[in-house]
Amino acid sequence: MNSIYHFIIKPLDKRYENIKSVGDKELIINSSIENHIFVSKKAVVVSTPAAYKTKIKAGDEVYIHHNILRRYYDVRGVEKNSGTFFKDNLYFCAPEQIYMYNTKSHLDYCFIKPIKNQSFLVAAAFLSLSAVISSPESTIASFATLISSSTATCPARIIFFFVSFIFIFNYNII
Repeated sequence: MNSIYHFIIKPLDKRYENIKSVGDKELIINSSIENHIFVSKKAVVVSTPAAYKTKIKAGDEVYIHHNILRRYYDVRGVEKNSGTFFKDNLYFCAPEQIYMYNTKSHLDYCFIKPIKNQSFLVAAAFLSLSAVISSPESTIASFATLISSSTATCPARIIFFFVSFIFIFNYNII
């Protein structure tokens, strides 16, 4: 069973992650389907697209957009599956909706983790613009090229903030 242009995936555990274990008890932290924060973003690939080759293989764990597994209420108040629902807990997923597979960045997506100030000796203003970047090698090379061509006019910390801001919202460096 293959789709022509989409991955077929299934949730890793459940569609919603709204139960937390506290000691030996379970605590339900959300009982509504409207809040996107509690939709699971982890899935497993069941099959890959037939139209093209990809590094993602069947059985890989992927991190996806939250609307793929989401349920919603239509205009009449009837609960419905998302438009990506296929059958029997299987969903279609476009390649652009997969952000990470097996802890590797997919396509040109970039993950930025801010660095927390753990030292009293380092200025807070400097660390507020510092982060760890996780992205494919081609994206890191693009960052380096942009920074080295622009250092004459801007300090590196401003360029870093500028690059990360543009990249997150455009997914392309202009």
